Amino acid sequence: MNVRERIEEQEFKILSKYAAKSHNAIRDREEEMCDFRTSFQRDRDRIIHSKSFRRLKHKTQVYISPGDHYRMRMTHSLEVAQISRTIARGLMLNEDLTEAIAVGHDVGHTPFGHAGEYALRDLIGHYNHNEQSLRVVEYLERGGQGLNLTAEVKDGILNHTGNNTPFTLEGKIVRSGDRIAYLCHDYDDGIRAGMLKPEHLPLSVSKVLGTNPSHMITVMVSDIITASEGRNEIIISPRVQAAMHEFREFMFKKIYHSDELEPDRKKAKYIVSKLFDYYINNPGSLPQEFLEREEQWGLQTVVVDYIAGLTDLYAIKQFEKLFIPATWGLSR
Repeated sequence: MNVRERIEEQEFKILSKYAAKSHNAIRDREEEMCDFRTSFQRDRDRIIHSKSFRRLKHKTQVYISPGDHYRMRMTHSLEVAQISRTIARGLMLNEDLTEAIAVGHDVGHTPFGHAGEYALRDLIGHYNHNEQSLRVVEYLERGGQGLNLTAEVKDGILNHTGNNTPFTLEGKIVRSGDRIAYLCHDYDDGIRAGMLKPEHLPLSVSKVLGTNPSHMITVMVSDIITASEGRNEIIISPRVQAAMHEFREFMFKKIYHSDELEPDRKKAKYIVSKLFDYYINNPGSLPQEFLEREEQWGLQTVVVDYIAGLTDLYAIKQFEKLFIPATWGLSR
């Protein structure tokens, strides 16, 4: 019995009967098993070592071009993984599957966060970052070969947001962990930016969750573990669910849709729209690997794939290169 087989055997002995088991994981393309890592551990490693995950360090969470201590998409993804693993461990569910979904859930996010997502949606009529995340891991990574992830991980990535829910409890944990992370950490960054103060929180939120981001996370995580214990569902108590809903409404009003951040959101959308128009009209300027996919996917999809993969910094650099006149030295 090798290390992987021993781990798989331990999962059946230790984990909840409702947990997803690595031994049962399914891939579209069969491949030789690793002697040391389970299927879900390999999925996590493939995502973390991917180019799309590395690019998240330069993609906006909320604030465009922020200071050193503000969240970016990579730090958000790692924080979702930490929160979600805590819940999974408390419920004796599969931590490796939970972590793999969490680190991969945002790899399809555009530059400039949701501003970039909305810009592409306005341009082509339909664009959702969760669907693009699935596309990235399924088709675009590894030079167009994809990562060949398990069905359980791909389902969790696709359904971490939107109307459909994941078919595993681990995926449902990440769906909740994502919301906990972005609410608390965007609130923390809002305080750092001087846009919020703890006393601004509605009483219906502060009385239930508190005002300290760390304490808020603890309250919500503890509530999910307690409410979901021994059940084939991930549950949040009505009291905490109501407070989370009010918290989310507060954050949309004060941060996500705030007038203060609107100028930067408009600039970001303008950059994305101008780049899209340029590459649609000048497809020969796309990198060769994208040009080679045009026959299979069509020009619009290829352009969207390229733009969605850009980091904030690179998108700005390309905009300046294409649309801003060069600065020449002036003699006096």
